[in-house]
Amino acid sequence: MSDPSLPEPSEPSSAHGRHADSSATPSSATSASATSASTTSAYGTPPASAPSKIRILLADDHALVRRGVRLILDREPDLEVVAEAGDGAEAIDMARAHEADLAVLDIAMPRLTGLQAARELAALKPGLRILMLTMHDNEQYLFQALKSGACGYVLKSVADRDLVAACRAAMRDEPFLYPGAVTALIRNYLDRVRHGEETSDHILTPREEEVLKLVAEGHSSKEIAEILFISIKTVQRHRANLLQKLGLRDRLELTRYAIRAGLIEP
Repeated sequence: MSDPSLPEPSEPSSAHGRHADSSATPSSATSASATSASTTSAYGTPPASAPSKIRILLADDHALVRRGVRLILDREPDLEVVAEAGDGAEAIDMARAHEADLAVLDIAMPRLTGLQAARELAALKPGLRILMLTMHDNEQYLFQALKSGACGYVLKSVADRDLVAACRAAMRDEPFLYPGAVTALIRNYLDRVRHGEETSDHILTPREEEVLKLVAEGHSSKEIAEILFISIKTVQRHRANLLQKLGLRDRLELTRYAIRAGLIEP
């Protein structure tokens, strides 16, 4: 039995009726096609202009920290961690092996610090944006990070609040500093300058600083040459320059200097 609430289907009574229905089909098909296209555009495959994910290289020497940071980043639809590294030297290797838009680097890492890696990455990949993610609420590190090519400085203690915003700001070519830091850091920096406590610049070149860190960590000249992709003779020359510039005598004194300079932890 048919449902009385639904209209009864009609049968064409003649060939003329069938012909009339057939002639109306193109208009209906065109309308249906337009409707279908509209529906697909609105709800189906995203348009070609949809933004791609920001590809992130993450470097921290603590696996647990990396895991937590990765969870923060990967849960965002526009962010994706494509490579991880356990130290600064490995971060440079990962940058060579993977296409990344943004590097998120810890500062205190073995072999090469995040600051040293940032300098290398800025030269190696000029288009790569760099963020420093650190536990150090320290103006010295902040200014060194900015000089090294970083466009942002985020504290680990508030990474769950600030890191995602910092990543997006970096990709807009906007600097990012944790809230409340800018005024205090600039004031402290200017105070030190007025009192003559701020040196005009580093006495060591970036490469000498890298060699110093590795020497202080106990690496041999051969190991340092392999890490920095330079010859053993070049390493020995840098080491001799370090001793002369700093007025030091041996590896032990270089190590003590590296600790005071914040290149390695005591």
